[in-house]
Amino acid sequence: MPPAATQDLESQARVFPCEQCGADLTFHIGVQSLKCPYCGHVKPLDTEGVEAVGERDLQAMLTRVAERRGENRNDAADFREVSCESCGGTVRFTGTLTSSECAYCGAPLQLDNVHDAPNRVPADGVLPFMIDRDKARGNLGAWVRSRWFAPNAFKARGVQGRFNGVYLPYWTFDSMTTTRYSGQRGEHYTVTVGSGKNRRTVTKTRWYPASGTFQRFFDDVLIVAATGLPEKRIAALEPWPLAQCVPFTPQVLAGFLARTYDVPLDEGFTLGKSRMDGALEVEVRERIGGDTQIVDSINSRYDAVTYKHLLLPVWMLAYRYGEKSYQVVVNAGTGEVQGDRPYSWIKIALAVIGGAIAAGVIAWFVSQSGGG
Repeated sequence: MPPAATQDLESQARVFPCEQCGADLTFHIGVQSLKCPYCGHVKPLDTEGVEAVGERDLQAMLTRVAERRGENRNDAADFREVSCESCGGTVRFTGTLTSSECAYCGAPLQLDNVHDAPNRVPADGVLPFMIDRDKARGNLGAWVRSRWFAPNAFKARGVQGRFNGVYLPYWTFDSMTTTRYSGQRGEHYTVTVGSGKNRRTVTKTRWYPASGTFQRFFDDVLIVAATGLPEKRIAALEPWPLAQCVPFTPQVLAGFLARTYDVPLDEGFTLGKSRMDGALEVEVRERIGGDTQIVDSINSRYDAVTYKHLLLPVWMLAYRYGEKSYQVVVNAGTGEVQGDRPYSWIKIALAVIGGAIAAGVIAWFVSQSGGG
């Protein structure tokens, strides 16, 4: 790498030195401030002059991004290298990773000005880590013990591995929607048909037209903006305590991994709108009512659409059991645990057999009571 380029990248590396001993401060979950791991000095987060977390106009930002896209800027390179100020080692930031630690001395290190680069959508807020590593591990232990069909050896040994704290990028979307719908409400009724041995009860349906218009406000529809993650597990970490987000400051990231977004804002809104569409269809069916519904049309208008770009904290752990790899994620705001685990097929087989035996016994008692 040319010296000029190296100097430019090194200027974007950020650490937070302790005013008392010179060591690198990291974000401490217990005090919710920067703290020196050596002398214990605490430095409050500096949010003076930082704009409060608030809603942003979606269309205005999309227009701005489109205009700057034509400038051919390359603020998000595939990788960047910076020199650690503590030991001089070189650290590589790959893809959308923006906060890491030195592989040689462990000092926290991050790329400066990435989350607010000119052709990127700046981060608006951060939910600081609120669940520490020990609490996350305790929640993981309770989660393991509660898995009914897990092998006994797995439940006894637990999950072995190291948690990594990472901030994941999210989009949130707000919108006032107006929906017009039409369809049919089906109401079931029964009739008796046939005679003698062929006499039986049949369920039929009467259909009635249904239509209407309603408004619904969506608040903070969450879309994870990073790829390569266990999507179902990450989605199951909701809800998040978003009210406790603080204005974005790189200080909160100190000592943790962090990623910027892979999913652009416009694609994020497409995904968010799909979630809203699904919720609106559920409400349409509820409004049509009856025992069953046929939806002929749904036409929704989205007004006053706003967004936020947030970084939310997750503890991630990968582990092996037997010959397979599994992954666990913990919401570092609430402690919610989601993950993959091994299954004991012997336990499952015994449960199926036990269920079949129980069903047979019930059927025998029913036949005996009917015959009496």
